[in-house]
Amino acid sequence: MATSREYMEFIIGQLDGLQDIACRAMMGEYVLYYRGKVFGGIYDDRLLVKPVAGAAALLPEDAYVQPYPGPSRCCW
Repeated sequence: MATSREYMEFIIGQLDGLQDIACRAMMGEYVLYYRGKVFGGIYDDRLLVKPVAGAAALLPEDAYVQPYPGPSRCCW
């Protein structure tokens, strides 16, 4: 299932207070960038954040999930 444009626009709207946010369509999903670096993506109408130390500090109890079947890395 691909992410709807409406959901992507909702997420981008929630991030509106941050400068330098970019979103790029990729195979029916969206990759999110902050100041030119990937920080997450929108997959199947879910916002997933890259599992890095800063995100782990802010999201200590959130579960890892796979953005799609088969990836070797997981996200929040």
